[in-house]
Parts: sequence; C-alpha cells; structure tokens
Amino acid sequence: MFGYINPDKPYLFIKDETLFNALYCGACKSIGRECGQLARTGLTYDIAFTSAIVHNIKGEDVVIKKRRCGLHLIKRRPMAMPDDTSLALACMNTALSYYKLCDDALDGDKKGFFRFLYRRGYRKVLKKHPIIAEIVSRQMDAQHRLEEKGCAIIDEACEPTALMMQELSDYLLGEHANGYTRQLFYAIGKWIYLVDAVDDYDKDVKKGRYNVLHNAYGVNTFREALEANRDELNFLFNYQFAQMQDSIGHIRFYFNHDLTDNIIMRGIPLKTRALFDKACPKCDRDCENCGEMTEARETDAKGAGYEQEKS
Repeated sequence: MFGYINPDKPYLFIKDETLFNALYCGACKSIGRECGQLARTGLTYDIAFTSAIVHNIKGEDVVIKKRRCGLHLIKRRPMAMPDDTSLALACMNTALSYYKLCDDALDGDKKGFFRFLYRRGYRKVLKKHPIIAEIVSRQMDAQHRLEEKGCAIIDEACEPTALMMQELSDYLLGEHANGYTRQLFYAIGKWIYLVDAVDDYDKDVKKGRYNVLHNAYGVNTFREALEANRDELNFLFNYQFAQMQDSIGHIRFYFNHDLTDNIIMRGIPLKTRALFDKACPKCDRDCENCGEMTEARETDAKGAGYEQEKS
C-alpha cells in the first residue's frame, strides 16, 4: 500500500500494540498465502490498520495464536489467523503495491523495476477478487490521466485515490458500509494522496516528475510552498482530519476501538506534522515561518493536527 498510516505508539495501550503487531504479522501471512511469497515485500502498516477497522465494523473477531515465521524462526509471535477479510485485504494490498510500482515506472522512477515481484500475485488477485482489481485499475488509470495532463487543481488530483479507497471499503465492508464509512475512507484516501505529495515534493521537482502541489504553487521546494501557502495547506489537512474524526463518531464498532482511535486521532495528524516539520528541521519557536508549527508539535491534544488555533 502506501506506508503512511501508523499509530502514535507512546499513547498506545499495551493490549492495542499487541493487537496491531498481531494484525501486521497476520497480514504478512495472509499475503503469502493468497498472493505468493514475493508479494509479502509490499507489506506496510497501512494494512494492519485497515484490518483492525474493517474487522471491527463488521463485528468479526480476530483469532490470535502464537506462530513462527521466516523472519522469526526461534521465538513464536502473536499472529492474527487468516480469515475471509484478511485474505481480501491481502489481495487489496498486492493490487495497490503492483499499481504503485507501475506508476513509478511510468514516472521514470527506478523503483518501478520491482513491479515484477507482484505480477504473479496480481494475477491471483484477478482470479480471486476481480472487483478489487477492477477498482484499483480503473482509479489508478484515472489518476494517471490527470497527472499526464498536468492537473494543478489539488482537489481534482486527489479524487481518484479518494474514490478508490471509498469503493474498496464498500467492497470489504459489504452490508456494513454506509455514508460514514464511505466518508471515512474517502478522507483517508485524500489524505494519503496529499501527504505523499508533501513527502515527495522536493524529489519530484528535482527529477521533473508530476506533483500536484508543485503544479499548484509553482515553487521549487516544499519549504517555499509552505511559507507562501500555509493557510491553504492547513485547511486542506485539517479538513481531512475533521472528516475522519466526524466519521468514526458515527460508525458502530462492535469491539473496543482504542487502536483505530489512536491511529486516526493521533497517528495520522502526527505523520503529517512530522513531514511538515521536515521542511524546516532547524526551526525553533522564534522562527518567523515555523513558530506556529513548533508550538503545535508541543501541543498534547487528541486529534490536534499539526497546527492548533491560537486563543
């Protein structure tokens, strides 16, 4: 998948960290079983989060047992056992990994060479979950067309990824999908596209690759874009945080949702904040451009985002 979704571990209960790690290891096993061993190299923490929230919304309990794996031969680790949901998620992860590397290849990125690792796994996705393959293929093609024409409208450029996550959530959740689950995954998809654009801004400019933020703002570094467009960037991200938080307040969870709350309320804003901070790594509170961001980093409030409104 994309690799940006993580919990805020210092604020994670031990039980939830154990669950998260078990879901992560279980996802790895599920990918190997459903899509082949090479496809396991595409594993990210994103799928552990998706597994946690989909299982919870569907009311499907996760069976955890201690197992060994190729990387941990001596000591057995808690691992979520494969079920229909985790196997479908394994296919989703493989399809997304394959198309992400295909997109890298089109952009001239050397990482695109490794898409061969997922070809066989993707063919298995086509057989076992053709709807997943169709959704990913259709929306990634739409994304590529927008990028080819040099789209400079941020909301328009985010739309295919946001819709892809929304449609995938509908498929995974089935009868448990509703307007709030769609809103949640739409916001997550939009956030993923935006945060990836922030993360890759300077590299994309240097290598002459498409980046919607560069096309929109026309400056050569993300620091310059941040200095000139702070209010708009704050609004773009804070709106996605608000959409996610509003959604989980209206979704019925069958089990304890401390883990997913931690990721949505703290982990996602924290990742965003870290990428913004990276633009000005030497800033202190007296920095004219980043003083507010430094203050936000020190603010300890759930779902604070990366900038708090001053009183």
